[in-house]
Amino acid sequence: MRPITAIGFDADDTLWQNEQYYRLTEEHFQKLLGDFAEGPHISERLLEAEKRNLAQYGFGIKGFTLSMIETAIEITDGKVPTRTIGEILDIGRGLLSHPVETLPHVEETLEALNGEYLLVLITKGDLFDQERKLAQSGLGDFFDAVEIVSDKNATTYRRIFSKVADGPERAMMVGNSLKSDIVPAIAAGSYGVFVPHALTWALEHVDAPAEAPRFRQIEHLGELSAILAKITGA
Repeated sequence: MRPITAIGFDADDTLWQNEQYYRLTEEHFQKLLGDFAEGPHISERLLEAEKRNLAQYGFGIKGFTLSMIETAIEITDGKVPTRTIGEILDIGRGLLSHPVETLPHVEETLEALNGEYLLVLITKGDLFDQERKLAQSGLGDFFDAVEIVSDKNATTYRRIFSKVADGPERAMMVGNSLKSDIVPAIAAGSYGVFVPHALTWALEHVDAPAEAPRFRQIEHLGELSAILAKITGA
């Protein structure tokens, strides 16, 4: 029996650029509130709001926009101008229409693996936005299944790999977030392949499970086929 029959891929900052657009939006947000606080303080308060609101708003642009509005109200002691609120809503809408820029080696890697393994896109975030990005990326035909989830934990991976594949023990998860993609996938019994990205959201940072037998790390997706060859003995 093949040790791996299914591969899950994260989307944002694994297949295409994402965090860079949030960073640009945050810089714009800092300028909007520049008369009330320094940039680093604004970003600190925004991160606190995002963390506080995850349970209510979930991941994605809409929750981020609401957290910006909440932060603006807090920093200005409720005196934020209506026009500024409107501008925050505008930059939030801008995030929902940013272009999709696939990362290096993505298409060639998916094309090489398509048909050899069952490929599953597993991503969290806003449903409409993730569907838009997948459609615009042109990568949709490579995937046998698409799962857009509210969060990623060991239960998520057990459920998905048991539903669409041969179970988590014969699956691999590939992504740029140790917290969401790698650690919980390994906990579920899968292989976890970490592909670092230069920009990763602060709330996704955890220590790498370097001692875990099923942990791997590569520099870019172009190295994934070699990792698979070693594991499968191909």
